[in-house]
Amino acid sequence: MHQSIRIISGRHKGRKIRGPKNLPVRPTTDFAKEGLFNILHHSGGLSGAVVLDLFSGTGNIAYEFGSRGAAQIDCVDQHRGCIKFIEETAQILELPVNCYQGAVIKFLQQHSGGYDFIFADPPYALSSSELLSLITLVFDKKLLSDQGQFILEHQKAHDFSQHPNWVNSRKFGGSVFSFFE
Repeated sequence: MHQSIRIISGRHKGRKIRGPKNLPVRPTTDFAKEGLFNILHHSGGLSGAVVLDLFSGTGNIAYEFGSRGAAQIDCVDQHRGCIKFIEETAQILELPVNCYQGAVIKFLQQHSGGYDFIFADPPYALSSSELLSLITLVFDKKLLSDQGQFILEHQKAHDFSQHPNWVNSRKFGGSVFSFFE
């Protein structure tokens, strides 16, 4: 089945993108994506932002950031088919996207900071301890800019409110976005 992606706002508002068949992805729903980007828009805008999209999948979130004026978007995914699709789509949409194929943890260990937004939508099969390791690595490596935000999409079963960098969580349907600063 093809993955259908819709860009909600910005330069490419309303644009539909047909994702390839057989990618191992679970794209963020339009409902959840719209809620997330309303929050981000009201927290200061996205124009000129430097963004890191982890577990990028089809690039759904990256295209939304790009459509809304992000200056640079780095996408990381282990699946070659996902990276190829993101590269091709970003070129068509003329978005400032750099793609990295490989394990997210390895990428984070080898890179340094300056991101205004880091978004992660890891596989739902990851445990709370694996997700906590991801959060900790982002802050230990100082990957965020001074006013930067780390956003983790996860299932309702996980609660990160005790983490020292946690700010809040918002639920949209079956998805929860936890915000860290």
